[in-house]
Amino acid sequence: QVQLVESGGGLVQPGGSLRLSCAARGFTFSTYTMSWYRQAPGKERELVAASTRPGGSTNYADSVKGRFTISRDNAKNTVFLQMDSLKPEDTAVYYCNAARPLDPVNNYWGQGTQVTVSS
Repeated sequence: QVQLVESGGGLVQPGGSLRLSCAARGFTFSTYTMSWYRQAPGKERELVAASTRPGGSTNYADSVKGRFTISRDNAKNTVFLQMDSLKPEDTAVYYCNAARPLDPVNNYWGQGTQVTVSS
């Protein structure tokens, strides 16, 4: 059974940091691109950061470049999102995603974790 379980969300003041984790099971983690998306109220879900299969490339939304870092531990089937210098506009539900190119069937989502940046 495929599962993606996010954790680490919460309430943080502007300028603060949070680290999100996504523990995966039920598929071959190392062969998937692991990504973080977010969805703010009234807005569409958007890609925040992605880490491709071993090969090491990463990419980020312009709005988070230099502040967020995605990393993955293939031995522990876990992907992380380190979020620094948080801003109120980073407030959203953050979702973990596992996907492979040209494989729309095996595309998995976590349940989401709330991140709120507010003073």
